[in-house]
Amino acid sequence: MADKEKKKKKKKKESILDLSKYIDKAILVKFQGGHEASGILKGFDPLLNLVLDGTMEYMRDPNDQYKLSEDTRQLGLVVCRGTSVVLICPQDGMEAIPNPFIQQQDV
Repeated sequence: MADKEKKKKKKKKESILDLSKYIDKAILVKFQGGHEASGILKGFDPLLNLVLDGTMEYMRDPNDQYKLSEDTRQLGLVVCRGTSVVLICPQDGMEAIPNPFIQQQDV
């Protein structure tokens, strides 16, 4: 009986990132294996599966896998699997925050 009550009260898993503030905004996503893509974030879930619209993939230089070439490929609407996402970065710019590891001195 107690097990059933625990299952009912089980909390919903929360995502480690709050991507809701980036909905309908341009983001850059880097994947395992070196692929990169940018697009408009349309949706996400707690496992970081992403839905991007107007997606553009940036191609790698065939001679140097660490360099991006000028070539791009238009993909359109894409579902990105969360297990392969390495980095998510907003394209509108970044917000500077104070360093949380430095103790603030009283002046």
